[in-house]
Amino acid sequence: MNLTPTESERLTIFAAAEFARRHLAAGVRLSHPEAVALITDEMMFAARRDMPYDEIVDMACRLLTSEDVAPGVAAMIPWLSLEGAFSEGTKVLVVFQPIAPGPDDVIPGEVIPGDGDITLNAERPVVELEVRNTGDRDIQVRSHAHFFEVNRALLFDRARTFGLHLDTPSGVGARFEPGVTKVVSLVPFGGNRRLSGFGGLANGSLDDPGVRDAAIALARARGYLGA
Repeated sequence: MNLTPTESERLTIFAAAEFARRHLAAGVRLSHPEAVALITDEMMFAARRDMPYDEIVDMACRLLTSEDVAPGVAAMIPWLSLEGAFSEGTKVLVVFQPIAPGPDDVIPGEVIPGDGDITLNAERPVVELEVRNTGDRDIQVRSHAHFFEVNRALLFDRARTFGLHLDTPSGVGARFEPGVTKVVSLVPFGGNRRLSGFGGLANGSLDDPGVRDAAIALARARGYLGA
């Protein structure tokens, strides 16, 4: 029997896949070559049966989970690319993340909420005040910007906002449209309560009266409305 290189490789993949299936049946976790061989064999067999492309990819992602392979193997196989022999010809099959996470896996970037409710800025005093945009374009203020130092075209009682930021979740801001007055809620900064940067007005401890007085004087000199 004469075999082409492609046919010889196909038989090697099948043999490695059968080896992997025996390990799975015995509860042995698969190595990197065994996992690749098993998934590849199933996809190539599905192509020979003329299964639609999207169904092959979906099937491939359901064959193994991280519990079926040795530690670290899933991360070693971010994607698989192979040639499938369909009735109309050869097509490239690509599948991403072919090894699904197990039920106990921690997925990078996954948010795992704790039990119960979390109160935002719990027990911090809240200051509410009106803010009006006197400019001619929208102004966006991010959640942890020192509100005292935000855009000078925003009109409000700046002295009241020294040492405060928006009472919103991190990353959530407030948008102020031109000519529109909006009521915002502010809370004090926590941590070591030292600021630098922002508008360059307050540099130092927020609890130092000298820092506060200097910041207000500088805001007036630079034309910050409400200062």
